[in-house]
Amino acid sequence: MQAVFLLTDLFVYAILVFGIWYVWHLRTDRNLRMTWRLAMQRPAAMVSSMVLGFFLMVALVDSVHFKEALPPVPGQAQSYSSEASSILDKILQPLATARERSYSEPLAAVGFRKETFESEGVAVRDYPRLRFGGKHISNPSEELSDDVWRRTFFALGWGLFFILVSMMASVIIASVLSRQSVTKTLNRWFRGQTEWPWRSIAITFAVMVLVVCWVAILSQAYHVFGTDRTGNSVLVFALKSVRTALVIGGLTTLIVLPLALLLGVTAGYLRGWVDEIIQYIYTLLASIPDVLLIAASVLLLQVFIDKNQDLFETSLERADARLFFLCLILGITSFTGLCRLVRGETLKLRELEYIQSAKAFGVSTPRVLWRHIIPNLMHLVLINTVMQFSSFVLAEAVLSYVGVGVDPKTASFGVMINTARSELAATPLVWWSLTTAFVFMFLIVLSANLLADAVRDAFDPRTRLRRPLPVSATTHDGAA
Repeated sequence: MQAVFLLTDLFVYAILVFGIWYVWHLRTDRNLRMTWRLAMQRPAAMVSSMVLGFFLMVALVDSVHFKEALPPVPGQAQSYSSEASSILDKILQPLATARERSYSEPLAAVGFRKETFESEGVAVRDYPRLRFGGKHISNPSEELSDDVWRRTFFALGWGLFFILVSMMASVIIASVLSRQSVTKTLNRWFRGQTEWPWRSIAITFAVMVLVVCWVAILSQAYHVFGTDRTGNSVLVFALKSVRTALVIGGLTTLIVLPLALLLGVTAGYLRGWVDEIIQYIYTLLASIPDVLLIAASVLLLQVFIDKNQDLFETSLERADARLFFLCLILGITSFTGLCRLVRGETLKLRELEYIQSAKAFGVSTPRVLWRHIIPNLMHLVLINTVMQFSSFVLAEAVLSYVGVGVDPKTASFGVMINTARSELAATPLVWWSLTTAFVFMFLIVLSANLLADAVRDAFDPRTRLRRPLPVSATTHDGAA
């Protein structure tokens, strides 16, 4: 196989490397480590982190692209497939290749609409059998419900077995580290009398394992979330859309952050004509409707791609270039709010005594900005960054809904919602595509917002929450 590196893949890897470096940096910064500890001790923050971590794993698996090697031809060099695929594509290949004729409901064995077909030499009009969903049962009207329940109990059994093994191993490790009996450790977990919210972690882990086991086992025989108009699995499209949502949120945030921080700090500290120019720039950008600017930019990019087909080897690279450019435009049009916030805070900080003392001792302007101004702004920047992530995810859905978002061939929640417009007017109603997109987006955005609330409360000195430990929790709690 041949590795393929898309533009957005490189930024996903960069975000991963930065995250690893930041976690390593926490080991050396006690104050920062204690602040994050304060944030993650809240049950909502820990649960949200687990949900976002699952979606992040899906996005990372979908960001490793490669081209498969074609069968060798004697006398010729090794050739590769013209289209790139990811590890997630290989995992979901059985579902992706199990295409139906058209719509089918979740966990169905027959088509969604009646068709005229030939049965035993006679033309009949009925609901046709699906090619994949429920093909192992002979009489769907009688056997479908029993088969679904049997597979559900089988999935729940395997899930509960895995949960019990994981929980017992965790309790034993926790009891060894805390030097307490297993019974006492388990008691404190159930009562929530621990420094870390282990009870919430255990419940979330159990729910996630059960859901994943249920979907994985039933997907071997059914389309769990149904199929779309072309007969493709809605589950496959939804999982592929996770990467698009996280790339939009993460990459756009990385573009907003340096722009807003550099321009805001420079304008607030230097003031004068520099401040006037920077204010003029972001006021001008803020006065232009975002949708119009993004639509014009995306259309110009599409014209450029159509005229320069040789620059992109595959359709995936063309779609990825449009996704990257959309993130760039979103970042340029969205930095103004954070820039204003940073400028106002810098104007206040520059008048404080320790800044004036540093200037009086001859400390250079770049050093004052780097060592004194920026560190005292980072709590605001971090809070705003986490909160903007969810807004960018929603922005992609809105832009794709109006036709100026990602490429129509790119899997995204916005494309799913846009496609569902005509489905909602159908009779009978095709509801599962929109519902699936809504549930996935709801989980991502809600988790990001809850985590943002915890980060804001922990990092903002004015609203910092200090959650006291339970009376029975000691400072030597260890893993418990």
